[in-house]
Amino acid sequence: MSSQKKKNLTPTQQKYQALAKAREPQRPVMLNSLRAFLVGGFICTIGQGLNWMYMTYFNFDEITAGNPTVATLIIISVLLTGLGKYDLIAQWAGAGTAVPVTGFANSIASASIEHRSEGFVLGTGGNMFKLAGSVIAYGVFSAFAVALVKIILKG
Repeated sequence: MSSQKKKNLTPTQQKYQALAKAREPQRPVMLNSLRAFLVGGFICTIGQGLNWMYMTYFNFDEITAGNPTVATLIIISVLLTGLGKYDLIAQWAGAGTAVPVTGFANSIASASIEHRSEGFVLGTGGNMFKLAGSVIAYGVFSAFAVALVKIILKG
């Protein structure tokens, strides 16, 4: 709490703040960071393995193997979300599951599953893009801006 906010507290409120801070459990920051690193790294290792598989067995080149790799990771994430396993992994790993593309797929699938009782259009379709809509809009705008800069610099 900032010192300005502490000045506005009564002595009783200050005592309560001190008591609450003393009773608050310490967060295992290093353990949480290690878990996030390991799980995020494992997800990326799976992605790299899938990329290698598509290049070796399906004759994709380095550039074109990325699309089926991402699609496969999304499908795995959505399946694990539907089976209720992704949330268990995310609880243990924390941000390690939120950063890769699998976390984005999980957020869309979770919203879709949560609102399925409201119907396909307004429930599933409408609510799954509430969270993802801003990410998609920002991504499209960013792609437009980068392409515009590239065109200006090239021409």
